[in-house]
Amino acid sequence: MYKRILVPTDGSEITAKALQTAIGLARLTGAQIFAIGVKEPFPYSAISEMQPVPPQEFYDAQERIAAGRVKTALDAAAAAGITAQGHTVEALHPWEAIIDHAKAQECDLIVMASHGRRGVSALLLGSETQKVLTHSTLPVLVVR
Repeated sequence: MYKRILVPTDGSEITAKALQTAIGLARLTGAQIFAIGVKEPFPYSAISEMQPVPPQEFYDAQERIAAGRVKTALDAAAAAGITAQGHTVEALHPWEAIIDHAKAQECDLIVMASHGRRGVSALLLGSETQKVLTHSTLPVLVVR
């Protein structure tokens, strides 16, 4: 059934729930887990000397945070006896990075969390999960 499952992680509690769901599916199907952490690009402005944080310091912090989140996912998979790989990628739009990474890793399922926003807040904030659902050609399992 599923052999390669992508799990995006942002370190939230709901993402941990999605990871546990993916681990359960992987256990049932013998699949591998691919964890991804998306890093924000440096917010360049026209007045570069007014940046509050130097670019390299920003990149290092983003990598440290994303790698830590991915490591947590890999540790959970290893504890369950599931083979897993993890990657961090930089992207302006996380949903695009998730879809692109799923294709690059030849995943056949994306398991991701939804924070369950509704109404105006969902409209204003948007949803990376909703965008993945809208644009992905792969099956997406949404965990709440």
